[in-house]
Amino acid sequence: MSSKPRLYSGMQPSAESLQIGNYIGALLNWKALQQTHDAYFSIVDLHAITVAQDPALLRENTRRTAAQYIAAGIDPSASTLYVQSHVPAHAQLAWVLNTITGFGEASRMTQFKDKSARQGTDATTVGLFAYPTLMAADILLYDTQIVPVGEDQRQHVELTRDLAERFNSRFGPTFTVPEVSIVRDTAKIYDLQNPAAKMSKSAESHAGVIWVLDEPSVTAKKIMRAVTDADGGVVFDRENKPGVSNLLTIYSVMAERSVQSLEDEYAGRGYGDLKKGLVEVVAGTFGPIRERVQELLGDPAELERLLAHNAERAASVADVTLARAYAGVGLLPRTSQ
Repeated sequence: MSSKPRLYSGMQPSAESLQIGNYIGALLNWKALQQTHDAYFSIVDLHAITVAQDPALLRENTRRTAAQYIAAGIDPSASTLYVQSHVPAHAQLAWVLNTITGFGEASRMTQFKDKSARQGTDATTVGLFAYPTLMAADILLYDTQIVPVGEDQRQHVELTRDLAERFNSRFGPTFTVPEVSIVRDTAKIYDLQNPAAKMSKSAESHAGVIWVLDEPSVTAKKIMRAVTDADGGVVFDRENKPGVSNLLTIYSVMAERSVQSLEDEYAGRGYGDLKKGLVEVVAGTFGPIRERVQELLGDPAELERLLAHNAERAASVADVTLARAYAGVGLLPRTSQ
């Protein structure tokens, strides 16, 4: 095992393009963490099928998500970047963890309660119910020490910790108990048209969503039409000026500048100038990423070869953990002929 602390994180291939919140909230963080951690990053396609999907679109979105990881700076040689379903141990360990997970504790998971309440019982699948135990398997397979997640995933990581400790107590030392690392909300990105709501791939309207792979003209139009206010002052005030504050947050992260320096630069100037400046910064960042994505997607065989190679690396670690878990619960090992 590497001397660096082991880290695991993943993202669903649920859209053709990542949005700017994914880039700022996850990819920029991962890009830095891969230098200081033994990092495993996964495109979690098994999680994506807990809701209805178009098979051909899922396959294409998986390729596109992987390409965007790489184009945004995730180095497949510095980290282990792979597709979740390419490592069968994820599903295999999830079943074992299902058998030690209480129905009541699974039912209390906030995301399941929210989604099942919206969808209704008949439209809610067992897969969605078991989503947290699959996520626990994702994490525990790699002796993960650190799990960087948003606050909305804290409960799932806490369940992972509980399951690891429960398994270790019943069957002997098997899993590393991971620590949750919450990605702070200082760079939370909100919808351009509804700055009270977090920007999301699943937003009802995409008018307020900045997609990484959008044409520059489309992105520019969305930014120029972003909701602000009638005050006119370029000042960060999340409570009273949420729209302007959101634009300043995006600008600050993308340009690697302090919000204060932006307030100073645009003092006495209109929101139009702020938006034009942000358009240039976003275009300058996402332009090279879009070009690199197109290169990667232009040679799908090479992209899939790279993902397959990394899946082998991931499996070499995951299979060892799975064997420990299988032995712990008493499953008979298959002997070679």
